[in-house]
Amino acid sequence: MNRIVAAATMLALSGAWTAANAENESGFYVGGGVGQFNVQIDDIDDTDEAIQRLDDDDTSWKAFVGYRFNPYLSLEAAYIDFGGPSDKIEGSGSSGDYRVEASGFAPYVIGTLPLGPVELFAKIGYYFYDVDLSVDLDDLGDDVIRSSSSEQDLLYGVGVGMTFFEHMHARLEYEQIDSDVVDDADAIWLSGAWRF
Repeated sequence: MNRIVAAATMLALSGAWTAANAENESGFYVGGGVGQFNVQIDDIDDTDEAIQRLDDDDTSWKAFVGYRFNPYLSLEAAYIDFGGPSDKIEGSGSSGDYRVEASGFAPYVIGTLPLGPVELFAKIGYYFYDVDLSVDLDDLGDDVIRSSSSEQDLLYGVGVGMTFFEHMHARLEYEQIDSDVVDDADAIWLSGAWRF
């Protein structure tokens, strides 16, 4: 008898979830997220090997809008500010500090696999951004090495999401930037979106 009650309860909950989300299978959404951006640079050319490796992280944020064509395919546009990871440098014969700042715009294509109330997704996009690197070596006095450029790089990631109260969608995601400017750059995001 308990198995019959449990099965009936699961069917009822599944039906309620399907009915609640049937009206929300496509349409616009808007959201934002906060995360942690990690950056690693193995060699900085302008320092003549005085600095071999920079590795740090900082808080990042993004705002995005998107359109879901169906439960499986979406297009999204995001403004992403990866913050400004900075740290002290202790190199061979040199010390000082550095800061890396990156922000820009990214369009994405997102593929989603709905699994009941949970969604698994993968995303791929292209990041158009400005990156500023400054290195201040103590033994050079007031001289600061600066590098500024506009870049375009592939951006991809995976994640998991869940919709609450019919329209509020929360997601946890990992994202990687395939960049020539830095050796390794990735982010972990916690985002929320309102699906209209």
